Amino acid sequence: MSGRVPALCSALPAVLLALAALLSGCAVPRPVFLALPPEQGAAVAARLNPHSQKMASWTGLAPAVERSLSYAASRPPDGIALERDSLRLTWAQVAASLERFLEILPRLDADPDLLAREFRWFRVGPEPLMTGYYAPFVDASPVRTERYKWPIYGLPEDLHTVDLGLFHHRWAGQTLVYRIQDGLVAPYHDREAIDFGGALAGRGLELAWVADPVDVFFLHIQGSGLLHFPDGTTRYALYAGKNGHKYVSLGRVLADRGHLPLEGMSMQVIREFMASNPDLMRDLLSTNPSYVFFRLGDEGPFGAMNRLLTPLVSVATDPALLPLGSLLVVEATLPPSAPGGLERPVAALALAQDTGGAIKGHRLDYYIGAGPEAAFVAGRIKTPAQCHLLIHRDVLP
Repeated sequence: MSGRVPALCSALPAVLLALAALLSGCAVPRPVFLALPPEQGAAVAARLNPHSQKMASWTGLAPAVERSLSYAASRPPDGIALERDSLRLTWAQVAASLERFLEILPRLDADPDLLAREFRWFRVGPEPLMTGYYAPFVDASPVRTERYKWPIYGLPEDLHTVDLGLFHHRWAGQTLVYRIQDGLVAPYHDREAIDFGGALAGRGLELAWVADPVDVFFLHIQGSGLLHFPDGTTRYALYAGKNGHKYVSLGRVLADRGHLPLEGMSMQVIREFMASNPDLMRDLLSTNPSYVFFRLGDEGPFGAMNRLLTPLVSVATDPALLPLGSLLVVEATLPPSAPGGLERPVAALALAQDTGGAIKGHRLDYYIGAGPEAAFVAGRIKTPAQCHLLIHRDVLP
């Protein structure tokens, strides 16, 4: 999957120069981390309730915390996990903080104030925008049929990725996804070319086939899903890579073109519109050139740490905002879990365990779970949230 730098053709420097100009205009506002007095942390901690996260006890968090800890412990201990004007954390400090949280977890049900006494609370400002994501259930076939004729693709062998930080420190953390065409570097195929132009057809990359291209589209947006085959078996479609093109919001396109109002936009509303306007489907889906490739697995879904996600605990963030694996407390108002229900305020213990192509800057994407109910909730979440980063007092200077 990785491109070997010596093998790159002479066209790559020109691509890098163009990309440098693009990157220079994409600065993300720096977040502020405000240290809270203990009494404010205690007030928020008192609102936490494991039942709101479908756990009988806070000890149910242990497996998710252990996954975060194993990731943080795998990073260079002296490496910088977070550096802001008032806060600097190494990966060793993030790991040690998670270790201390695991130690107090068995006592947290009886004494939630432990979070205020044992941890320093840092509120992230400005308030992040919270959205939601889920693992969809998709009916699929292992072979192409008259009904199932839209492919889910595995990772192509001609898709290459190069670390731009190898060329200049200004591009540290940036990658370039490309293919070689006629001996020159070219962008990888976009959605229009793949889904409607047959760019990958006949190469044996099809993992499964589905009946509706909109299902494929939303599977890409969610990054993983559960495939149901006609013989009753199920497999996870797990994220394997993407084509490197910028993500474009279909909801925003529909609003900009006057098809739907932006207020009240959701995945369900978009699905209904697409079903009622099949003649617009190709043009609208192609407005998002980003394309995701998958692999099949027996468990999932996995986040950016390559570890299992936990419903109502895992959140996707921008690593430039919060370190992967870190312990958070998030407060927001969530939509009802069924039609006709009421909105509900939620205060949750959460873990930054995933990233996303559209999750940039002050954004949180809350993993709701799998299936129709999760889809109903996730597709309607769009709300400001209060987010607190928790670091154990003993690991801070």
